Amino acid sequence: MDLSTLNDVQRKAVEVVDGPILVVAGAGSGKTRVLTHRIANLIENHDIFPSGIMAITFTNKAASEMKTRIGSLIGPVTSQMWVGTFHSICVRILRRDSERIGYTSDFVIYDTQDQKALLKVCYKELNIDDKQTPLKTSQFKISAAKNDMLTPELYDMQNASDYREKGFIKLYYLYQAKLKQNQAMDFDDLMLKTIELFKQNQDVLNYYQNKFKYIHVDEYQDTNRAQYTLIQYLAAKNRNLFVVGDADQSIYKWRGADIRNIREFEEDFPGAQIFKLEQNYRSKKNILDLANSVIVKNPNRRDKSLWTDQDAGEKVGYFRGYDEKDEAKFIIERIRTFVREKEYKLSDFAILYRTNAQSRSFEDQLILSGMSYKVIGGLKFYERKEIKDLLAYMKLIVNPSDDVSFVRVINEPKRSIGGKTIEKIQEFQADRTLSLLECIPHLSQIEGIGAKAQKGLVEFYEIIASLKAKLDSALVSQIFDELLEKLDIISLYERERSIEADARIDNIYEFKTVIEEFEKRSESPNLRDFLAETSLRSDQDNIEEQEDGVLLMTLHASKGLEFPVVFLVGLEDNLFPSFRAMDDPEELEEERRLCYVGITRAEERLFVTHARNRNQYGRFEPRQPSPFLSEMDQSILENLSEQNEMPIFDTPLKPKKDNYFSQNVQKSKQSFFGKTSGVSSAEKPVVSESKSSTYFAGAKVNHKIFGMGLVITVGSDGETLTIAFDSCGIKKIHSGLAPIRKVD
Repeated sequence: MDLSTLNDVQRKAVEVVDGPILVVAGAGSGKTRVLTHRIANLIENHDIFPSGIMAITFTNKAASEMKTRIGSLIGPVTSQMWVGTFHSICVRILRRDSERIGYTSDFVIYDTQDQKALLKVCYKELNIDDKQTPLKTSQFKISAAKNDMLTPELYDMQNASDYREKGFIKLYYLYQAKLKQNQAMDFDDLMLKTIELFKQNQDVLNYYQNKFKYIHVDEYQDTNRAQYTLIQYLAAKNRNLFVVGDADQSIYKWRGADIRNIREFEEDFPGAQIFKLEQNYRSKKNILDLANSVIVKNPNRRDKSLWTDQDAGEKVGYFRGYDEKDEAKFIIERIRTFVREKEYKLSDFAILYRTNAQSRSFEDQLILSGMSYKVIGGLKFYERKEIKDLLAYMKLIVNPSDDVSFVRVINEPKRSIGGKTIEKIQEFQADRTLSLLECIPHLSQIEGIGAKAQKGLVEFYEIIASLKAKLDSALVSQIFDELLEKLDIISLYERERSIEADARIDNIYEFKTVIEEFEKRSESPNLRDFLAETSLRSDQDNIEEQEDGVLLMTLHASKGLEFPVVFLVGLEDNLFPSFRAMDDPEELEEERRLCYVGITRAEERLFVTHARNRNQYGRFEPRQPSPFLSEMDQSILENLSEQNEMPIFDTPLKPKKDNYFSQNVQKSKQSFFGKTSGVSSAEKPVVSESKSSTYFAGAKVNHKIFGMGLVITVGSDGETLTIAFDSCGIKKIHSGLAPIRKVD
C-alpha cells in the first residue's frame, strides 16, 4: 500500500505496528487519514487478519466514514472488522454472553423516552414529586453515576452519610431493579454491564483480548471513566493500542469526559510512543497563529504548535459593537459584502456563539436582511419549547378562544392534566359555543375529572383571567414578569440543575430582552401588537429553507466541522468564558480550549467580535471584553470597529479560586483598550447610584432551590446578582424573578 501521500510524522505513526501509540492530532492535521492508513497498513503490509482489528469511534457517522475510507484503500474487508461506537461494540459483546450477568440475549435497550417512562413509574412508587425533582435531574444523575462506574451499591457506599442523597439512592436502586426485571438496559448500562461481564468472567475477557490484538480509539480526549476502563480491559494483554486525540480540543467535561485519560496515557501504558501531528491542512497561517497564541496560556498541556504550508492570508478581523444588535448588523453586512464580491455562498459562513440564547440577535438581523439561515444542532429561537410555551400563554391571554394554545400549555408546567382530561373537556365543548378555556368554570358539569386535575384547571384559568384583566393597563414586560412569577417556571428549570435547563433559562431571559426592545421602539407597546410582530417574524422563520444558508451554532456543535469564513462572537467576560469559569481554573482552561476549537474551524477568514453593552436578563448592561481577547496575538488582529483604535491589553486575567473579589476589582480598573474605566471597588459602589438595591456584595441570601449563598457582585440595575451557593457553585440570578431573600 502506498504511504507516500502521508507527511513524515503521519507516516512514522502509521508504520509502527506493535505497542501502545498516542497520536496527538492537532485540529485539521489529518487524524482520520492516519487512523485509516494505520489499519490498512496492518492488513495490507503486515498480514494482520481484519477480524483481529477493532476501531472505536464516538458517532455512527464517524464509524461509517472510517469503513468507507479503509475500503477505498484496500478493498471490501471492513465487514470482518469491528468498527463502531462504544455502545454498538458493547451491544455485540453483551448479546453473546449477557446470560453470564443475568440477562437474556434478547435484552432490550431503553432510549431516553423509555428511561423517562420507567422513572415515572419509580417516582409514583416512591411518592416523588416531579415538580420538586424533575425527571431530567434524575436522568442526568443516574447517567453521571454510571459514567463514573458507580452502581447503586457503590453510590450508596460513597454517599451514605449525606442525607441529601438518600432520596436519590432509593430511586437509583429501584430504577436499576426495574430495568433488570424488564430485561432492559439503558445506554449507560451497555458500557457498565460490559465491564461487569469482563470483571466477573475471565474467560470472556480472555476471548476478546485474544480476538482483538489491535485496538484503535478515535477522539480519545473525549472518553469518560467507563470508556477508559473498557479500553484498559481490552488492551491489557497485547498492549497494541492506537489512540488518536488532542487534549487541546477536550471540551466535554460537562458530559463526563476526563482529560486525564489522554494526558496520562504514558503513565497508563509505559513505553508508549507519541507522535504529534502539528501540520494543519485546513487554515491560513494567521488563523493558526491566533489559535496558538490563545491555547498556549493553558498550563499542564503537551507542547504543540499548529503550522501550515499555506500563506498567512488576511488578518483576523476584530469588531467591537455598541450592543449585540450592532454586532449582528456588522456580521450580516460582512456576509453580504463577501457574497457580492468574493463569490462565497451563504453556507460558507458560520456564526459561532457560546450559548444558544445568543442566536436571537443574529436570527433577527438575518430575517430583516432576507438571508436564509440554519441553526445547527438546535432549534431556531422562536421554535424552542420554552419560547413557544410562553407565546402560547400570551396568545391565550389575548384570545381565550385559542384552543390550540390551550392544549399546548394546559399541562405546562405539569398540573396533573392528561390527555383523557382534555378529551372530557372537548366532549363537553362539542355541543356548546365555548372555547376549551371557557369550559373550565363549568367543571361541575363535566364528569370523570379527578380532584387533582380540577385543581390544576382552576389554577390555570385564574392565571389567564388575572392577566387578561391587565391587558389594557399593563406593559407587555409587566404581564410577562407576572406570568413568569405565577408559573414559577424559572425555579422549575433551576431545580433540574442541568445544562439544558440553564439554556432554557437563558432563552427566557433573552425573550424578556425581545419584549424590552419592542417596548422601546413601539408607539403602542401592548401585548396584541407584540404577538402580531412576533408571529410575522416566526412565519418568516418557517419559510422553507433553501440548501444554501448562513450557519448558526454553538461552539460545542461546531466541533469537527470547518468553514471558509467564521465569526466567533460574544467574546465578553462572564459570557465567553462563562461566569462559572471565573471561579474555577479547570473550567477556565476548558473555556479556553473551546475558544481554540472555535478559531480552528476557520479555513480562510476569521472574525472575532463582542459588544460594549448587552441586553441580558431584560437589562441593558455594560460588558467587559473577554480575557481571551487579551491573550490573542495583537499583531494578527485588524481593527474593524468604528473607533480607530486597536485593542491593547495588560496581563491577561487569571482566576484565583481563593480571591474572587480581587478579580472583579482588577477587571473594573482595566478597560479593553488599556485605559482606566473605573475606580477600585473600595472607591466605587457595586450598584450604581441611580438604582437602589437591598442586595450588596457580601450579603447572605437564601434561595428556595439552591439554599444559602453569598452575593459576589450586583449588576448596575441592582437586581442582577452573581451568587456563590453552597450547594451548586456560582449562578447569576435576577432578584426580581428568582425565589430569593436576604438573610440578616
